[in-house]
Amino acid sequence: MSESSSFAQHVKARFWMRSSLLSLTTVVFMFAAWEFVTATGLANKLFLPAPEAVWKAFIKAATKGYQGNTLQTHVGISLLRILAAFFAAIIVGVPLGILMGLSKDARSLLNPIIEFYRPLPPLGLYTLLVMWLGIGEESKFALLFLAGLPGIIITTTQAIWNIEPIYARAAQALGAKRWDLVRHVYLPAAGPTILAGMRLSLGFIYTVLVAAEIVAATAGIGWMIWDAAKFLLSDVVIMGLIVLGLTGVALDMAMRQIGHWLMPWEAQLRN
Repeated sequence: MSESSSFAQHVKARFWMRSSLLSLTTVVFMFAAWEFVTATGLANKLFLPAPEAVWKAFIKAATKGYQGNTLQTHVGISLLRILAAFFAAIIVGVPLGILMGLSKDARSLLNPIIEFYRPLPPLGLYTLLVMWLGIGEESKFALLFLAGLPGIIITTTQAIWNIEPIYARAAQALGAKRWDLVRHVYLPAAGPTILAGMRLSLGFIYTVLVAAEIVAATAGIGWMIWDAAKFLLSDVVIMGLIVLGLTGVALDMAMRQIGHWLMPWEAQLRN
């Protein structure tokens, strides 16, 4: 290993340690502030229970369950809904984004539809989906799918649109066909931006999960939060929100790792 490479790895390791320490400091400060305001009575424990109460709610939900299902079951059902909608949004959104990025006619044809429904509030859209698809899993899937689709389409379109045409012309001069251009030019160049769009899309899906699970659901982390709120079980609500947030962080980390596997050249360029 060369001296410059060893020095670069040393700097990277120090940066990672510093970043991790700062992140840990933030988490510790938040928990300390939470403990302080509950221990001193600055916050009503009915609405903001102490960390110990939330931990007990977590243990109880994980071992004895909440409303007939364990916490693991609630999380698993929600993850199944989220991932099914997310992968469907990828399967539909990435090809549409590529098409809109390569064709002005396709962009002019499809963009009005996307821009019209993208800002619609989830609960308003959900009422129509329930009328069309019923109160079962179909309407929940449709709402989550529609929440995640625009972000993928828009970022993919923009990523393809921003690629310098000279790369495509050079590949065509070497005999590349349309599919070869998509596979070897457009997707590698647009990959990092498309991945960022997927991560944003996953976040949008998370934001509407509770809305999707409040209608005719009997399980799911979003439903558990909504149901507990009706009975002022703030310890269960906060515990559910923490679990939901940590699950989202884990999924986002998984997305980034998948991106490193699929696009190793991005990390090499950063280094």
